Amino acid sequence: MNFSKGKELLTLCESEQIRISEAMIRREVQYFEGTREEILARMAHSWKIMKESVEEGQQEGNRSMGGLIGGEGHKVSARRDKGNSLVGPVISKAMAYAMGVLEVNASMGLIVAAPTAGSSGVIPGVFCALQEEFGFSDEQMIEALFTTGAIGYLITRNATVAGAEGGCQAEIGAAAAMAAGAAVELFGGSPAQVLSAASSVLGTMLGLVCDPIGGLVEAPCQKRNAVGASNALVCAEMTLAGVDNLIPFDEMVDVMYKVGRSLPYELRETALGGIAASPTACQLCSLSGECTRL
Repeated sequence: MNFSKGKELLTLCESEQIRISEAMIRREVQYFEGTREEILARMAHSWKIMKESVEEGQQEGNRSMGGLIGGEGHKVSARRDKGNSLVGPVISKAMAYAMGVLEVNASMGLIVAAPTAGSSGVIPGVFCALQEEFGFSDEQMIEALFTTGAIGYLITRNATVAGAEGGCQAEIGAAAAMAAGAAVELFGGSPAQVLSAASSVLGTMLGLVCDPIGGLVEAPCQKRNAVGASNALVCAEMTLAGVDNLIPFDEMVDVMYKVGRSLPYELRETALGGIAASPTACQLCSLSGECTRL
């Protein structure tokens, strides 16, 4: 059940007549000690933490360690609850939940790095929104998390998910690609469509830089988690409608990596360029004890 490329994964799914989630579960059972039940239980634990971080992130009054963010997820939910959402309940919830999880992360709360702490809100945001709006069971969501794992594994194996190496496109882009692929599978899409959606996400987020204010994983990271969650849903919707991506997943991963390595170091998590170097960002750093220690 081994695979290192998207093309190999699709061949495996076709020959075994299985979904990507099932292929990843079988791979985990084969290459890691534990039964199928134990592997599923481990993922169920991660899903539980994701849901708890979403719930905690919706509480009013949260504040990050650096003081740059806090309470934004609650504000988005409050607007939706008043019936004023411009984007509808699914995207509004995905945005709010993704933003809230980043608040939990930045306040030293418990999150799941999926695939990184800086992008930890995307998958929980999308998954919790879809479960609430469409009634998927926990068992379905847990299986879908293995789809995200397969996509994340392929990106990590062939490129990077680190902002310091590939920019924010490698963190938020990877997380959104993982979420989009899982959403497609949840709604009955084929393995080929799963990877097509993931490829679409990477292509639409190509070149996104990593420029955290003060070097803290707070801003603009929080809003990019919201955008990543929204992007995942948009690309999943296009794919399910039959809009395929022109560039195959494996090629898009290669492109993302090359673009990331081409970014100047100032735009790869050093906080020396981009938004982090703007006058207002520098002023915020001078007012924050956390920032001035960097």
